[in-house]
Amino acid sequence: MLLQAQMGFLEFVQDQFLQFINYTSFANFTIGHIAMIIIGCIFIFLGIKKEYEPLLLVPIGFGMLIGNIPFFPGLKIGIYEDGSVLHYLYHGVQNGWYPPLIFLGIGAMTDFSALLSNPKLMWIGAAAQFGIFGAYTAALALGFAPNEAGAIGIIGGADGPTAIFISSQLAPELMGAIAVSAYSYMALVPVIQPPIMKLLTTKKERLIRMKPPRQVSKTEKIMFPIIGLLLTCMIVPSGIPLLGMLFFGNLLKESGVTKRLATEASNSIINICTILIGLTVGCSTQATTFLTAKSIGIFFLGAFSFIVATTFGVLFVKLMNLFLKEGNKINPLIGNSGVSAVPDAARVSNSVGLEYDKTNYLLMHAMGPNVSGVIGSAVAAGILLAFLK
Repeated sequence: MLLQAQMGFLEFVQDQFLQFINYTSFANFTIGHIAMIIIGCIFIFLGIKKEYEPLLLVPIGFGMLIGNIPFFPGLKIGIYEDGSVLHYLYHGVQNGWYPPLIFLGIGAMTDFSALLSNPKLMWIGAAAQFGIFGAYTAALALGFAPNEAGAIGIIGGADGPTAIFISSQLAPELMGAIAVSAYSYMALVPVIQPPIMKLLTTKKERLIRMKPPRQVSKTEKIMFPIIGLLLTCMIVPSGIPLLGMLFFGNLLKESGVTKRLATEASNSIINICTILIGLTVGCSTQATTFLTAKSIGIFFLGAFSFIVATTFGVLFVKLMNLFLKEGNKINPLIGNSGVSAVPDAARVSNSVGLEYDKTNYLLMHAMGPNVSGVIGSAVAAGILLAFLK
């Protein structure tokens, strides 16, 4: 009798232990989880060691670690499980809440003086948006549905919040791959762009000196977000969520009477949203749902769109110079900054220019097309939404 009781107790303990093992991550690991954890560690390394967009790559990389710790289904802890905390935080990505708030902060931080002092630089930002439509066409050719192709194409604008916003509207099932791809290429601006810029320009072109930007009045700065909102949103009303918040944030900054609001928008609000968007996007790369042929294709299309955007930006400056008088020519090295990775793309323009002339500072000039690219990517997103949603 005692022996039977002992055997029953041992079987109970064994069953409980096996059940415990089944609930641990070790029993649910797959090769995909390991691969995504390694990628997450690489993101964290690039953010900390190389300082490639650390505010983006560190949260996304850590989110990948969280999202790829496997668990027994039904515990309500995964980002795709109803009722979990991560699932509720992910609503801000799925429903497009975070991107407009980030655009509010961007507007409150951005000085459009470089663009206002030389308005023709706006066309460089517009030219760089060809990367969006180039990737859209390539995605269609590869068999993606029109709405999916539109969401993928926006990666070419190098604008993470816009990519998340438009994918939440057009292709929610691809949002994780699109967001990670967009932020990855934003972080790799200093690696991808310089070789393209050097390949497409001559030494003489790289040494072009541009006239110092003129002083922009306070009235111009105040009127710009008002006129900019009316012009862009009258043409593309579907861009109101992003463009409206961008120009509103800029008005808070430039009005001079709402400093407290501008400070909150450019600090607390954008920082909180950046943390939440980065972490939850990283968590959404759960290997069981993320590692698909479509995801891999999106990464390749993202690289293609980014290369096209940089190429068109540089070549468009070269085309403009054919019609500009000597002394008014534009250094084509700022053509890369038409993508909306602010201010990293402008810094790349400046650093490449300094390689050939240590006294030729291009940063202020490059900021013109750079901030124009932010507006351009939001307008392009609005156009895609108008046609595809």
